[in-house]
Amino acid sequence: MTHWIDTPGALRARLATLPAAIGLDTEFIRERTYWPQLALVQISLGESDDDILLVDPLRPGMCEALAPLLANPDVLKLMHSPSEDLVAFQYACRTLPMPLFDTQAAAALCGLGAGLGYQKLVQAVTGVELAKGETRSDWLRRPLSPAQLEYAADDVRHLHALHRDLQMRLAGNGRAAWLEEDSARQLANAASDDCERWPHLAIRSAQFLDAEGQRRLLRMLRWRDVQARSSDRPRSWILDNELAVTLARQKLDSRLRFDALLDANPKAPRSLRTPLWEALITPLPDEAKAPLARGDDRDKKQLRALQEAVAALAGELQLPEGLLASRKVLEALQDGGGWNGQLAGWRRALLEPRLAPLL
Repeated sequence: MTHWIDTPGALRARLATLPAAIGLDTEFIRERTYWPQLALVQISLGESDDDILLVDPLRPGMCEALAPLLANPDVLKLMHSPSEDLVAFQYACRTLPMPLFDTQAAAALCGLGAGLGYQKLVQAVTGVELAKGETRSDWLRRPLSPAQLEYAADDVRHLHALHRDLQMRLAGNGRAAWLEEDSARQLANAASDDCERWPHLAIRSAQFLDAEGQRRLLRMLRWRDVQARSSDRPRSWILDNELAVTLARQKLDSRLRFDALLDANPKAPRSLRTPLWEALITPLPDEAKAPLARGDDRDKKQLRALQEAVAALAGELQLPEGLLASRKVLEALQDGGGWNGQLAGWRRALLEPRLAPLL
């Protein structure tokens, strides 16, 4: 049977002797907060039910007791698509689970498919079909139902089997180092905890603003990120995207016009109108360097050639095209983004000889 762990002492006792690798997962809630609220931590110390720990992080001292395990460099953490779990751990435990083996990323590198969900990967590798009934549960309630506990245990029950299979495949195709590199980048991104530098690029309607309007939008979105983090509220609760674009579209040369626009919009953050006004009219030190959001004005022939080159290489390597370079990444390369971020390391070594001549 699995073990419900709700005291730091019980957790430390179970972790007194550690294996070389553990399965790890979380359940969290992020509907009304900026930061994910860690609601449950699942740990599998081995492959039997007796090795599965369901840890209650809502109890005092539990996150502090988890931290040494997460940071232990001698214990490999097996996780599936852990990007949001990493944020939850960083915020709640002030550390990250490292070193990391991402079974979703490993499956893609093994040619099993891009973005495979845990249930599909478990079925493909082990033949076991998992239930999906508790995906929208309230994980903050106590006590958790038997169905919730079983679903949570399933999330780590098969990670050791997946790791064993995928590790053999990676050794066979010589791509284990690729996964280590991607895992290290994923951990570094989670550890940096920086706000997006150019958040306006993620808003589709920003492309219809002129350069000055995009800079006004950038100012408000940067301000929104700071407000959301400090108040632990979702970004959209601070300032709605549509309203931000509306405000950025007009050159508001008076506070009266700004107030009138806010008063006419039901989603306006009226209690924050003064700091929002200050953010709107105050230039940022680096805004002159901001890339402009663009629509469909890139060189389409060049983009198509880049995509075809990526597709050809992906076919040779039996990898998903998006794993090598998505359209968004290729557009950034067209815009002069350079061989950094996702395009660094092993991807650059493979792609630069083929893509550089096309640029």
